[in-house]
Amino acid sequence: MAGPDRAMNSMLSRVRAMAETMATSPEPATARSAIIDIGSNSVRLVVYDGPRRIPFILFNEKVMAGLGASLAKTGAIEPEAMERGLRAIGRFAHLCRDMRVTDIRCVATAAVRDATNGAEFITRAKAMGLTVELLSGAQEAIGAAMGVLSGIPDADGIVGDLGGGSLELARVRKGAVEQTISLPLGVLRLPQIRAKGPRALDRCVAKMLEKAGWQAEPDLPFYLVGGSWRSLARFDMQLTHFPLPVVHQYEMSAARAEQLTRIISHVDKGRLKQIPAMTGSRVPTLPDAAALLSVVVRQLKSSRMIVSAYGLREGLLYENLPDDIRAHDPLLVAAEAEGEAQARFRGHGDRIDRWIAPLFPDDDKDARRIRRAACLLADVSWRANPDFRAERGVEIALHSNWVGITAAERAMLGQALHTHFGGDVGTLPNLDRMASPDALRRAALWGLAIRLAQRLSGGVEGPLAISHLERHGDRIDLHLRDEDADLYGEAVERRLRNLAQAMGLKYQLLGGQG
Repeated sequence: MAGPDRAMNSMLSRVRAMAETMATSPEPATARSAIIDIGSNSVRLVVYDGPRRIPFILFNEKVMAGLGASLAKTGAIEPEAMERGLRAIGRFAHLCRDMRVTDIRCVATAAVRDATNGAEFITRAKAMGLTVELLSGAQEAIGAAMGVLSGIPDADGIVGDLGGGSLELARVRKGAVEQTISLPLGVLRLPQIRAKGPRALDRCVAKMLEKAGWQAEPDLPFYLVGGSWRSLARFDMQLTHFPLPVVHQYEMSAARAEQLTRIISHVDKGRLKQIPAMTGSRVPTLPDAAALLSVVVRQLKSSRMIVSAYGLREGLLYENLPDDIRAHDPLLVAAEAEGEAQARFRGHGDRIDRWIAPLFPDDDKDARRIRRAACLLADVSWRANPDFRAERGVEIALHSNWVGITAAERAMLGQALHTHFGGDVGTLPNLDRMASPDALRRAALWGLAIRLAQRLSGGVEGPLAISHLERHGDRIDLHLRDEDADLYGEAVERRLRNLAQAMGLKYQLLGGQG
């Protein structure tokens, strides 16, 4: 076995043991961590548990404190906003104690950093038992960039994190953060700038980029981080009737930013509030957020825009991980943990993947990764009503909180699980809008192969360890030792026949392991 595969299998074994403990123990199986993020718009608590590489969110709450709302006019946090923010972090600290969180990191960004009375906020928080870490603009940019790398490991381009008080830019490449800058261009500051004239924002951005010494590289993707830009992406998803309501790794052309700026200026705010996952507090910021995005991607000469659901908070977790854990694939770690939590027996998704792999020698690296994820999730629907197991598989594939996976790959995963759990081999509605017919047909064949593996084995690992599949020319051979031939029942033969017919092949059972 190659070194990377051995390391991945070892990692999956550790995740498997962790998932089993989490499912049976009333005590936390891992050290729970929390981040209190004190931003210019909102104050948020997120509590995490589970695998360190891709922890699960146990609790998520935000309070729109508006610490930076008056910063551009007065330079200070208004008294009412300060009290609201302090009440929020007091509640969050209490909840963390009750949730037995062992590691709380409390960070503040542009509003507290730039406000004349920011030190007062920090002092009062300390009196409540919370040490507030004041991030510099560079630290904020690095954190956001690391968050993007956590959720999109192969990201190669410019990260833009738009907050209430500032805009951070960072160059990411090969898993590392390079050039970073922080600019006072948060959504709460933009109205004053735009009020100076129709081209004022263009001039301001150009001047700030030049003063910061930003080294532009044309034709790179621009990764969108921040609530306002994610809300803008959700608006675009509504306009285009995109079939997958998941914003992470949603893509738009660079030219789309200018189009959205024009469209949103003519849309009633009531309609915007009706968009799923669009908070009312975000709606007023959308015109300014769209205008800034249009200016930035034009001046950076970006090739396209890619949305990241991961940002500063996830980056703070990711940057503290050892290199070996950072290297783990976030999709496979999450799929393994989810599969373990839902499975009937101790999971063996990696064994299923190795068992069916000889049938798909032409799968490239990306396809093998999605196929493996499908195998890790091979038992997630058994608790569902039998008539709805296929639908449950699709739901998990399309709508679970995966990262490191594109819309096309979610569609392939959904097709594989749908077919595996007894659904039609034909393409599901809307999936063909996300992935090619050839990709979906290949995924359906994976599903039939996984279905055969689960029927032969009864959902346990042993029978797969004493059998194997081979493809010889126009035939699939299922090898079983003579003493294990009784595993080959009618149901197994039926599923082998269905797989062979779908692949346009013949099939046979062979004794021995040859």
